Amino acid sequence: MLVLITYDVSTQNAAGKARLRKVAKECVNYGQRVQNSVFECVLDASQLLLLKDRLVSLINENEDSLRFYYLGNNYKTKVEHFGSKTSYDAEGILMI
Repeated sequence: MLVLITYDVSTQNAAGKARLRKVAKECVNYGQRVQNSVFECVLDASQLLLLKDRLVSLINENEDSLRFYYLGNNYKTKVEHFGSKTSYDAEGILMI
């Protein structure tokens, strides 16, 4: 299923900046960055639970926010892209 993950991590101090890097690095392991704090991830149920657990453990719930949007398996009809950054194959290879 395609899951859109968005986050807003407070960077008012060094700890927040470190959290931001850790959250982004974890998301890169599972999906494609489509905007600064937005990732599209094609995940199965176990990957989703693992990633969600890792991300929730990284953020400070008093200062940061984390959102998961579940677009499902038929996501190709639910996503439109306009603008300069070309789209990508969400189920293709992320790294070579």
